[in-house]
Amino acid sequence: MPEIIHRSKALSVSPVKVSQPVGASLAFLGINRAISMLHGSQGCTAFAKVFFVRHFREPIPLQTTAMDQTSSVLGADENIVEGLKILCQKSKPDMIGLPTTGLSETQGADVYRVVREFRAANPQFAGIAIIPVVTPDYSGCLESGFALAVHSMINELVRDAGHAGTQPGSHQNQVNVLAGSALTPGDIEAIKDMIIAFGLRPVVVPDISESLDGHLHEDAFSPLTTGGTSVSDITTMGNAQATLVIGASLNHAADLLHARTGVSDFRFNHLMGLDASDSFVMALTKISQNPIPEKIARQRAQLQDAMLDSHFMIGQARVAMAADPDLLCAFTDLLTSMGAEMVSAVASARAPVLKQIPASTIKIGDLQDLECTAAENKAELFIGNSHLAESAKRLNLPLLRVGFPLYDLLGGYQRNWIGYKGTRQTLFDLANIFLEHNHHEISPYRSVYAQPNDSV
Repeated sequence: MPEIIHRSKALSVSPVKVSQPVGASLAFLGINRAISMLHGSQGCTAFAKVFFVRHFREPIPLQTTAMDQTSSVLGADENIVEGLKILCQKSKPDMIGLPTTGLSETQGADVYRVVREFRAANPQFAGIAIIPVVTPDYSGCLESGFALAVHSMINELVRDAGHAGTQPGSHQNQVNVLAGSALTPGDIEAIKDMIIAFGLRPVVVPDISESLDGHLHEDAFSPLTTGGTSVSDITTMGNAQATLVIGASLNHAADLLHARTGVSDFRFNHLMGLDASDSFVMALTKISQNPIPEKIARQRAQLQDAMLDSHFMIGQARVAMAADPDLLCAFTDLLTSMGAEMVSAVASARAPVLKQIPASTIKIGDLQDLECTAAENKAELFIGNSHLAESAKRLNLPLLRVGFPLYDLLGGYQRNWIGYKGTRQTLFDLANIFLEHNHHEISPYRSVYAQPNDSV
């Protein structure tokens, strides 16, 4: 078990974490015909929108309750009511996500009460799902905000077992997938392909592989998300054969889903590496009662060959990484399985999964902490988001860009990191970085007796 070093500085220098409201908004972006309305100032939403647009290179539907100085002091309930009414009338969404922010939480907003009052006063909008979620940005990170939003969606939309029309296993071959924030649209697409290969039908919550995959829509503009899981599909999760939970951050949401529906689940901290991918495939075999498809078996053999080819470069490498806990856990497990060492690990926030990471110490901190410990421990590679680029330049180290946001890399959101195929490409990328920077290369020997113009 690693030593967890908690934050001790009075400020963050080059923060690694992204706020909870951004994470909650990302989760709502994976629902079809949905929109988030952040309860806070206009700047809160503008800040989140800039991150999303620069990362995904797509127009992002976000709204705000636009709290000002007066409403911040006297209360902003009317802002919520008016905002919900306008969205319901003009956009007619299937779902409205209502994350709070640090401003509204400090002000003391009770979004659950306001939504109940809005429902009572506006019965004509009863068919629109409204999902309030408490996500102050002074605590947690993107990962925890994302998980809170998924928990709220299940709490609001999934009915108890025994309710009319709800029976575990009644929808043959349906499998629920709770997809964590560490997964990219490319990752989720790969997960769906694997599930379909076993003859199963996945219902992914949330499914950003359809809404944020960079597709062109036939409409010139849509004020709502285009693609993703439908609200009607979420309401059928209690009828599935099983649930696959990918990311330890979603365990709380998985507990709620299991308690409410009785649907059995299989939980995975991540799907990077041979062991994790094997566990996922065996779970699919057990659920479907089908043999492993030849295509997937071949991908496993390809990954094994890639592990043999790349371990010469990756073995004994010294790596420094900063990320949210789920992503940090995934990469640390993969790197240590290949013989590398995580000499500097910084997490954006506390989480139970950090205790399972095979590293000597993990710091809850910022990129300044990572840069200092990386220099002290002679790291050879940085892994993190685009904010880490300046630190990499200062220490003259290569950077493998992962996570959110990636604003200096085109198409990073579509990258597949998981499963046999994604892990194979990840190993190749790591090995090529070390090859390019002469990792483990032996310096040429020059005799002390050689003349300056003599060849080696």
